[in-house]
Amino acid sequence: MSKKIKILLVEDDFNLGFVIQDQLKSEGYSVSLCSDGMEGLKKFNEDIFHLCILDVMMPKKDGFSLAQDIRKINTEIPILFLTAKNQVEDRVAGFKAGGDDYLTKPFSTEEFLLRVRAILKRVNLLEPVVIEKLFNLGNLVFDSENYKITSADGEEQKLTKKESKILLLLVQNKNKVLTRDIVLNAVWGQDDYFVGRSLDDFITKLRKYLKSEENVIINNIHGVGFKLEINE
Repeated sequence: MSKKIKILLVEDDFNLGFVIQDQLKSEGYSVSLCSDGMEGLKKFNEDIFHLCILDVMMPKKDGFSLAQDIRKINTEIPILFLTAKNQVEDRVAGFKAGGDDYLTKPFSTEEFLLRVRAILKRVNLLEPVVIEKLFNLGNLVFDSENYKITSADGEEQKLTKKESKILLLLVQNKNKVLTRDIVLNAVWGQDDYFVGRSLDDFITKLRKYLKSEENVIINNIHGVGFKLEINE
């Protein structure tokens, strides 16, 4: 592989998680290991991943729910489920949740790594991966890697890490409704009342940063979430 492929592994069994992580690293993959679904969703939003490997039975947020949330953020990333269940209805539920493949525990290292490689090959991720980091918002340019917005005349507005994460979610879902719970869980790892108030403050700040561009608007969708509308 000419460029490291990043894998998000979410597995609540501590020992199995480290074994799988080591297996993947031995193949040259970069792996981020999380122990529950809430932590997994937050980590997913903090980095760019090329494959998600999710245990199904987990605390706080199960693998199917996590996959559904990931699909609301990214419809393309491949997802492999790991589960102790082998019922047809469980496999169906996995595919309905957005999974691309399903592996039943216990499994051999050889089969697991072959499944991973097959998924990556199917989505052409064994070739060099180009990750988009610059986004045009009308005449503004959002640099998600360096946390800044640059105007046409070169004036820069620095963003905090959380501001950049929220704006990136909005940009990735431009002209679509992004629900509050997805933003809260992806950025803060929780969605309680007080964190929700913080989100509103961040949205107000982002609107201020974007106000010079009349074709870019963050709209409130009452009781649901937000929608970044870009009239191109």
